[in-house]
Amino acid sequence: MKIGVIGIPGGWSSESLADAVAVRTGVRLLIDIKAVKFDLQTGRAMFEGCDLCELDALMIKKIGTSYSPDMLDRLESLRFVAERGVRIFSSPLAILRVLNRLACTVTLRLGGIPMPPTTVTEDPALALETVREYGLAVFKPLYTSKARGMTLISDEPGAAEVIAAYHAENRVMYIQKAIELGDSDLGLAFLGGEYLTTYARCKTNEAWNTTTASGGKYKPADPPAEIVELARKAAGLFGLDFTTVDVALTKDGPYVFEVSAFGGFRGLFQARGIDAAALVADYVLDKVGR
Repeated sequence: MKIGVIGIPGGWSSESLADAVAVRTGVRLLIDIKAVKFDLQTGRAMFEGCDLCELDALMIKKIGTSYSPDMLDRLESLRFVAERGVRIFSSPLAILRVLNRLACTVTLRLGGIPMPPTTVTEDPALALETVREYGLAVFKPLYTSKARGMTLISDEPGAAEVIAAYHAENRVMYIQKAIELGDSDLGLAFLGGEYLTTYARCKTNEAWNTTTASGGKYKPADPPAEIVELARKAAGLFGLDFTTVDVALTKDGPYVFEVSAFGGFRGLFQARGIDAAALVADYVLDKVGR
């Protein structure tokens, strides 16, 4: 059995998944997508002498060190491999539907999933109008993780100038009303559609968000059944093999922020002691036949 892992060499989760596959199959193949040659004429996808189209399966853990439109092109290249018969977990088409923040939001809202009030516009004047309506708004890049590149803008003098500067770097402005999170929000993990567990991201400072990039820490959490079912419904809209759903519990009820394209291994390990790499490796091997 030859199963490759698309990931980041040196990255903790990528290396962990490659190790887990190696323990079970005797083959360790961690693939840097940037070093793959996709030959659409011959139908080969070569990485260090290995044709990905001849593997039994591929697992996608990461396809870039940072979120960007480049990921879309990489997923399209992997779709070529999938169409040639290689099973890929999660499928490139499923990831394509969730990778862009706007695409993810549109699917969630059409699916009836509660989210913070959200506005999308390319017009700075309308963005300013939205800030005045929300009072305090978060401007979120369409490709980002861990709140990187997000800008908090309040309805006060100078807001127009801040919006103009943001717009210079982000033509399409995705704007959400800032929600009072309290001290934490939740990440609910699912594998093959089945609920695994929940961890919380908890603030440790005065940051406006709970991400680990801003100092947040992972802790165990046990949400009520209705929150688990809400997250299950959100995850089910995308068909990802492994994912985490970000949920905030607020005074106005639960809000889903996003469904993760790749899911988080570190939160499960640090908060729950769960080896997600081992679980995902076993899941894939069961799917392709041990």
